Amino acid sequence: MTKKTIELTVNSEAMTHSVEPRLLLSDFIRVDLGLTGTHVGCEHGVCGACTVLLDGVSVRSCLTFAVQADGCVIETVESLAQDDALSPLQNAFRDAYGLQCGFCTPGFLMTATELLRTVNCPGREEVREALSGNLCRCTGYETIIDAVEAAGRAARGDRP
Repeated sequence: MTKKTIELTVNSEAMTHSVEPRLLLSDFIRVDLGLTGTHVGCEHGVCGACTVLLDGVSVRSCLTFAVQADGCVIETVESLAQDDALSPLQNAFRDAYGLQCGFCTPGFLMTATELLRTVNCPGREEVREALSGNLCRCTGYETIIDAVEAAGRAARGDRP
């Protein structure tokens, strides 16, 4: 199969790669780039564990081909921490016990990142709706919603 050259920016790093047209974005991220924070769960786009931001919009990387990201900006969960310090959203997940096994956490973090960038003050129902496409088998969701609300308050400068 003929490879296609793609140019993209991943976690603020511009790069050029040759990929097969059938290569999934999730495999490109995990195997070719070694960014294993993006998890692959169901491989059907149902669970949301593979969620990344593509030009600022959350997408299922297991349903997206790497060639579709040509010319785009991709953000993975590795982009959230800066200088070895957790982001406010990651801290909120930790503080609110918004994770247990952690498998689904990268997808929730990336989905919540998009939400918090686009909605200044999301209410509980908005958070619940935004996260409805991500599945978790451990937490019961309430602590995840609490974490996103706390991160939103922190971003606005509100007290806990």
